[in-house]
Amino acid sequence: MPLPTKDILGILADNLNKRKSVLPISTAGATRWAKGLELPKGGKTILYTGHLYQLIPVIDAMAGQMSRLEDSPLTKYFGLGRNVNKLINMTFFMGMMASKNTRKDYDHMLRNIALLLKKANVEFGYLYGEELYSGALVYDEGLDGAFAKHAQRVCDLFKKHGVEKVITVDPHTTHTLRSVFPEYVKGFDLDVKSYLEVLADSGIKPTTLISDELALHDSCVYARHENVVEQPRELLNRAGVKIKNPTLCGKNTHCCGGPLESLFPSESHRIANNRAKQLKEAGDNIATMCPICLVSLRKAANGSAQVSDLSDTLARAYGV
Repeated sequence: MPLPTKDILGILADNLNKRKSVLPISTAGATRWAKGLELPKGGKTILYTGHLYQLIPVIDAMAGQMSRLEDSPLTKYFGLGRNVNKLINMTFFMGMMASKNTRKDYDHMLRNIALLLKKANVEFGYLYGEELYSGALVYDEGLDGAFAKHAQRVCDLFKKHGVEKVITVDPHTTHTLRSVFPEYVKGFDLDVKSYLEVLADSGIKPTTLISDELALHDSCVYARHENVVEQPRELLNRAGVKIKNPTLCGKNTHCCGGPLESLFPSESHRIANNRAKQLKEAGDNIATMCPICLVSLRKAANGSAQVSDLSDTLARAYGV
């Protein structure tokens, strides 16, 4: 039997309504990346993670379970699982399967981003334990009712802290806040920019010229919806990096398949394998700018190419 999408989406919506995140993580888990950085609390400009990097190890663990259950007779019990999840946070226990090293890996990427912004003399704060998940996944899956309620919750938090500008760290959160929130939240007028846009505008100078060749994977969401295409290339070019564009790039980029994995694992893996093949034809050192793309393409490459987050290369080039 195929996976019961209605029950899976219902669990995500229930979690968002009841626990303020699709796959809840602890406050310590959400904020661990900022330990020791001494970022100010709140302020007119904040760095907003939207929890996507922190959630990826949990999402990946869940997707692995879904892949094993696809076409299994156990799928008929998902309705019961949804009812149990309303009382006991089953997804929390699933998240415990994510390895400690994997969590540290994604924390490191967020630290890269914060340190790059500090190096560029950008003043910003962080909401720490009060920060909320962006709601991006439930919007992508068409759960409009749950998303609208949560979007208002997030905006009320920003208003409470007097936030005027938001710096985001990934394409899904950027798109959700900049392009989707205004459709759901009356009077939403915050200035939202990706950290890549902020860094490109800042004129930050590299401390080290590196001669890496990178096969660059453009995020569908950044490129097609938010026009974030030239900014990462500008930052890499400044540092001497030779960009190797795959056959499909920029606004014509190819999906990584990742957003489908929890619902349609086989199709997700087929798309990811196709994209990994295209990227490897351009080069075996691949850079992504989205945590969903990163985990999806790493699995598809299966060690045949190095797949890293763009923040790692930028951190090395710009001295953080």
